[in-house]
Order: sequence, then C-alpha cells, then structure tokens
Amino acid sequence: MGRIIIVSNRLPITIGRKEGELIYHPSAGGLATGLNSLESDKERIWIGWPGRAVDDEGERKLITQQFKKDGMVPVFLSLQELEDYYEGFSNKTIWPHFHYFTQYTRYNEQYWDSYVSVNEKFAAIIAEVVEEDDLVWVHDYQLMLVPGLLRKRFPGLSIGFFLHIPFPSYELFRTLPWRRQLLEGVLGADQIGFHTFGYMRHFLSASYRILGYEHDFGKINIAGRAVSVDAFPMGIDYDKYAHPIHPENENEEVQFIKDYSQRRRIIISIDRLDYSKGIPERIRAYESFLKKYPDYARDVSLVLVVVPSRAGVDQYQTLKEEIDTLVGRINGEYGTFDWVPIRYYYRSFSFDSLCTLYRCAAIALITPLRDGMNLVAKEFVASKEDNPIGVLILSEMAGAASELQEALIINPNDNAEIVAALVQALDMPVEEQTTRLREMQRKLKRYNVKHWANNFIHQQMETKRIQEDRQTKVLSDSTRKQLLLDYQQAKSRLLLLDYDGTLVGFHPVPEQASPDPGLIASIQKLNAHKNTSVVIISGRDRYTLGSWFGDVGIEMVSEHGAWIWKKGEWQLNSNVVANWKSTVKPILENLVERTPGSFIEEKDYTLAWHYRRIDNELGANRVREIRDELIYLTANHNLQVLEGNKVVEVRNAGVDKGKAAGLWLNRQEWDFIMAIGDDHTDEDTFNAMPEHAYTIKVGLNKTAAKYKVRSVEEARELIDQIAAS
Repeated sequence: MGRIIIVSNRLPITIGRKEGELIYHPSAGGLATGLNSLESDKERIWIGWPGRAVDDEGERKLITQQFKKDGMVPVFLSLQELEDYYEGFSNKTIWPHFHYFTQYTRYNEQYWDSYVSVNEKFAAIIAEVVEEDDLVWVHDYQLMLVPGLLRKRFPGLSIGFFLHIPFPSYELFRTLPWRRQLLEGVLGADQIGFHTFGYMRHFLSASYRILGYEHDFGKINIAGRAVSVDAFPMGIDYDKYAHPIHPENENEEVQFIKDYSQRRRIIISIDRLDYSKGIPERIRAYESFLKKYPDYARDVSLVLVVVPSRAGVDQYQTLKEEIDTLVGRINGEYGTFDWVPIRYYYRSFSFDSLCTLYRCAAIALITPLRDGMNLVAKEFVASKEDNPIGVLILSEMAGAASELQEALIINPNDNAEIVAALVQALDMPVEEQTTRLREMQRKLKRYNVKHWANNFIHQQMETKRIQEDRQTKVLSDSTRKQLLLDYQQAKSRLLLLDYDGTLVGFHPVPEQASPDPGLIASIQKLNAHKNTSVVIISGRDRYTLGSWFGDVGIEMVSEHGAWIWKKGEWQLNSNVVANWKSTVKPILENLVERTPGSFIEEKDYTLAWHYRRIDNELGANRVREIRDELIYLTANHNLQVLEGNKVVEVRNAGVDKGKAAGLWLNRQEWDFIMAIGDDHTDEDTFNAMPEHAYTIKVGLNKTAAKYKVRSVEEARELIDQIAAS
C-alpha cells in the first residue's frame, strides 16, 4: 500500500492573522490526535480547509508551500462558499436533520448547489495528489459526496469514509430531497464507518430501502465492488487525560477549582453551544433536584461550561439567551451570599483548567439529546485514573453510552430520571464508584484513539484485499478471447444457461421478467450454430419456459430438473413426486396471510414463497420463522428447502441442476462446454462439469466456478459475442 490521504473539512493547522502577518496554530479536536497517531511507517498527506478565507493569490501560494512542508494540502474556500456550503447545507441541513431536529432543517437549493460544488473542489484537489496505490480516508458530513466523486475518477482506488455524527433512522433520512445523492456519495467508499452499531444499522436500512442495495452482515455488493459497513467507536488519547503534564506554577483558575472542590461537591456540565446537547433540559433537571432535595443543595454546585459555537446562527443565539435566562433565574432564586447553585462560564477552558475540573468533579452530568459519540464523557473517566472517585451520568442518546455501560445511563428527556441519577450518584459508596470507573477505564485504555484510527485503516486494507481476491476469478480479456477461440474451433459444443439473474435481471413480479427481443435473437443464433446444443436450466415452471422458448428450438430444464424439454415436449424426471405439497402449502399460505406483498408460486413439483416486494428485514424474519418448521416437515418426504434470492423453495431432494446437466454430459463427448449461472442452485451445475469446461458465475460471491462476470449485463455481452462468432 502507498500513502494515506486524509481528507477532512478542516486541516489540523489553522491560519490566523496577527498584526497583518499570517500565523499558524494547531486546530483543536480529537480527530487530529487520532490521525496523527497512525502507524508511522506510512506517509500521510492531509487535505482540508485551512480555517480562513484567503483571496490573495500570492498568499495562497505561500500558504500552500508552507503546508507542503508538513504534508498538508489546503483547499481554499471563498466567504460565499463557507456561508452556503458550511454554514448552510452542512450545518443548517445535514446537522439538524441527522440529529433529529428536523424543525431546524433548511431545504435550500442554493445551499445544496454550493455543497456539491465544494465537494467537487475537494475531489479535484485529491485527484491532483493521489496515486493508484494510495489509501484515501474521507471524514464527516461536510464531504459525503467526495467518495462517490473519487470513485468515478478512480474505479480501483481504496477509499474510506467515517461519519462523526449520528446517522438517522430511515424514516427520518428519507424526507431529505437529496437523500439518494448523499447515499450514493458515501457508497463510493469501500469502507464506511460509524461510531455505533445503531448508526450503521440505520445507514444499511436507508441504502436498501432507497437504493435497493442489500447487505450480508454489513457487506454490500455494488456492481461487483465489495463495500464494508461497520462500527468503529472513536476513543480518546487516554494517557493525555490520565497523566496530564501540568506546568510547575499553577494558574489562579486551577488553584480556585481545587480549593472550591474542597468546599462543595462539583457537578460538571461541559458542552459546545448546540441544541443537540440538551443544555436547557439539563439545567431544568438540576433545578428540579434543588427543589426536591434541598438538603443536598448547599453541598453541591453545578459548573456549567458552554463553549461558544456558530454565534451567527439564529437557533444558537436563541439557545444562548435561554441558557442565560435559566441560569440567572435559578441563581437568583436559590443562591445565597456564600453559595451559587450554578457557576456558569460561556467560554472554553485551558487544558490545565479542564483537566483539573475533571479530576476534582464528583459528578459529570452529560445529557445530550442526540450525540454521535461525546468524548467529554471519556475524558472525564480517563482523568480519574489516579483517584478513581466520581460518577458519570450519561445520556443513552450519546454514542459513548454503548461502551460506557457502567455509567448511570439516563433518558435526557426524563427530568425525574436525571434527578434520581443525581441522588444515586451523590449517595453512591466510594467502592462502587471505583469499581465502575476502573471498568470503564479498562475499556478506554484499550480502545483509545490510536486503536480507532489504526483499526479503521487495517479494516480498509482488508476490504481492499477481499476486493482484489474477488477479482482474481473475473473473466479477463485474454480469457474471454481464448473462450471465443475455443468455441469457434470446437466441433461439438454444449451451452448450459441459467435464466433469472443470468440472462435477465430479477423482477418484483417473476412472470414479467420475460426475455427481450435481443436475448431471443442471440439464443436463436447460438442454436443455429452447427453441432451446438443450447440448454436453459432454470427453476422456472415448465409452462412459462415453454411460452418463452418453446418455438426457439433449444432444450430446457424446468423446476431445477423436475421436467426436461426434449424434442418439443416436456418429460418428467422419474425421481419426483408431489404428494408432499398438501403438507407444506398451508405453512406458506399462512406466511402470505401475515405478509402482504409476498406470494406463493406453485409449480408441478416445487413450491416457492417469494418476498421480493416486501421489506427486506421482515422477509428475513419470516424466513427464520419457518426454516426449522419446514426442515422438520420435509425430513420424512425426501425434500430440500432452498433459500434463493428473495425466495424460499421446497422441492424434491433428488432433483438439482447438476443432475439435470448430467443428462447432456453423458450424451456424448463435447469439445466445448460452458455453464453460466448466478446463485447457489447453479453451484450444482458447476460441480458437475468436467475439468475442461468453462464455468462462469454471475456476481463476485464465492463460487465453485472457474470464472466470474460482474453482472447480468456482462453475462449478456458474453452470450452476444459467442452468438456473433
């Protein structure tokens, strides 16, 4: 593997100005820490916005040269782009929508056009830098289109994408006008990561319901490309908070926090100003606590730290005013000369002050209404390494709650539950506090930010390896040419062709997947070739196959081998019986009654329950319901239960496509044999073929076939080429 190309909205270095001169200072945030901790044996290049609009071309060149020394490439954005792409679509459309605050979602075409334009700008900059064997890792909601844009330019490039905010449920996500474009953009990546399994599940559901992409344990097949979707909970730099390096001379704020914690038990609340953080709800819950438990009141103090954010957005200004009003009213009503219920700070704290606050706090009250992860919770726990006394109260809506189960997990909308958790935390024995903290610390040490970053990269490399492994059997141009040459030179030829999923794509209504004129023409050409036998081996019923191909002159197999079409008539396989259908059919009919949209296809010697037109998860659940019951019922009837593509079939056990193919294999010696199919029923055909046969799987899944083609379109192209040879 070559270099790692990291792409994010912001670079880890921000440009500023001081006395007219450009200055550079590190950007805050855990992302920079995590990505800087990637294994050092790989060269890294970081692409992103430098934090300031720069219009002067000379300054842009100077900045670009300066950043190049540190392995960074700036993407310059205008003030209008920042307003429409960043403040607009990113933070007024995606942010509120993905955090379930749809009342704040703005549907603005100008914002969307700018979002597309800036994503294209990022993709163009990446294209100038990237090399074929590089690994690209794109970050967060501001750049959801970039993976898809890169995929169009570089089909073989290894691309990862990580979303640092929640992904909403399908029912919410579907309301966005640009839902398809956002999904298609993200699905341009090979490896897609989320903080929690819940967000991952929502994404997979949206991908299926909106775009029709199914998944198998988080693996999606898109035009033959393997896409892996998984949960990668982001950690923190544990040692940084567990063992902070403090200056020798403590500042006044650090000393005040230490002194104050000796007089009062501190409850900390630390957030960026945002409506998703549930700050007003938290303050109201604290007020309820003061009312209901006045005996605790003077023993505690809430230290409320709100870091300024997006001051120009109306909702944030309104939120700030609401917080100010609440704090002022509560302090005015409950405060005394020597005690303030809420110590309120509308600013950020220095690292030393923040760590001191963590270490001295008795309780961390972290109750976001919706949060992708929330690293403050993890930082608080890590800061208790040397003195494991303290309690974490954590919202179940924060991604961190899935890991930190030893915290007191609460519903952030339940005022009474927060109050009860505060009392439980204040009364909790020291031994229990220590036990809970130590268990959380054990997990955070192991799954730190370095683990998160390196694990994602390793998984992306593994996904790339799987893709390359899948490609090893793909029919190459040279093999295709040899196949055509062997076909032309052969004196006797046998072509065994599956139908659904091979010659035609799947259709929600099976009877409507009829052959098009082009397919009929190619089959007729093949059949007209001298000493060539064309056989369609299908699970279809004999009447449908007969109506489609009866006049073409080819041979056919229906119901996987129950019926054989020879010399213009259907002949029954002697191994099949149908007296079992009266036992099995009521079970499938009950399924149809309970599952609108599903239906039974009854053939002479096969029963099939189709669920292509219903919800994918519901269909899978129904299959699990009946699988064991069907296997039990069919055990004494010499039957098979087969799960196909959105279908469950019950048929005679002594019948399969491989045995049917044997009728032609035993007829004579063939110079050229080709068998092509797409699902597990065709594996029987592949396994029955002699060594010199060309066996071809449609799709890139594991197979006994020697070769693969990626799609029905490629299979049809091959058939057309053979027919024209």
